[in-house]
Amino acid sequence: MKTVGLFCGGYSSEFDISMKSAQTIVDHFPKAYNIVKIEVTREHWFAHTAAGKVPFDREAFTFSEDGKTIKIDIGLIYIHGNPGENGKIQAYLDMKGIPYVNSGALASELSFDKWYCNQFLNNFGIKVAKSVFLTDRSSANEAQIISDLGLPCFVKPSDSGSSFGISRVNSAEDLGSALDKAFAEGGTVVVESFLDGTEVTCGVYRRKSGLHALPLTEIASENEFFDYEAKYLGQSQEITPARIPDDIRDKVWATAKKCYELLQLHSIARIDFMLVDDEPVVIEVNTTPGFSAASLVPQMLAEDKISIHDFWEEIFEVEASRI
Repeated sequence: MKTVGLFCGGYSSEFDISMKSAQTIVDHFPKAYNIVKIEVTREHWFAHTAAGKVPFDREAFTFSEDGKTIKIDIGLIYIHGNPGENGKIQAYLDMKGIPYVNSGALASELSFDKWYCNQFLNNFGIKVAKSVFLTDRSSANEAQIISDLGLPCFVKPSDSGSSFGISRVNSAEDLGSALDKAFAEGGTVVVESFLDGTEVTCGVYRRKSGLHALPLTEIASENEFFDYEAKYLGQSQEITPARIPDDIRDKVWATAKKCYELLQLHSIARIDFMLVDDEPVVIEVNTTPGFSAASLVPQMLAEDKISIHDFWEEIFEVEASRI
């Protein structure tokens, strides 16, 4: 029986969400594998065993349980943000020769950065919002940003996978504080033009029969946008399947699959869109989408009559062929 190391936790503001996602995965994981949560913090890594948390050896990729030394055979990274969703652990596993089922280091890092990812996709004809990229708070020309993008606009940390630090700016006076908030969360910031439409999101993964797009979820936030409170504290309606015509749904499916292929993703990914005049415009790509009981992908799987157990069983069957 192979031991799967489920890397969770991490350094970002979404540590607790990652731990909840990991527990949902553990609770429904195929019994053919021995799955162990590996909690990642800046100071220490721990393996979660029946006896409690024990130190995890980051050099040997081993831990001790019942007097035995157990080595990780394969990795499953489920850290939202740094250092998992941005590809750092994937790169480290590559160096250590430990296979994993996730997207690779380059694909993860590219997808993680909102501005770079969207510019990459736009190069292949995929629609994205008009944007301004900022590397330094002090050099931001607020008047020029508003002139280029108009109001309202969205300010986001570009190199952060979390929902923290995002603001909708409705007036020129609010732009400065929104930029401060975003730069407090990330090293680079993207300001995007407002997209007026219906927000939907699509899960994609590779099955034995090929790429499979899950039923779309429509996001109807009670807040001005799908922020942390809307996403995790129930301040939104998440409607699956989305209330859109089949032909528009098919457009979103096709675009989501194209994004998945262009970015060379693996395992599950979730691509967020705004439908503007019935055309899908990419908001962002998530290579480690939430997987708690209340998260969007489990909702999509339920609508598609796919159990979480069968989903992960197929992920490991399909990805095993390349690793």
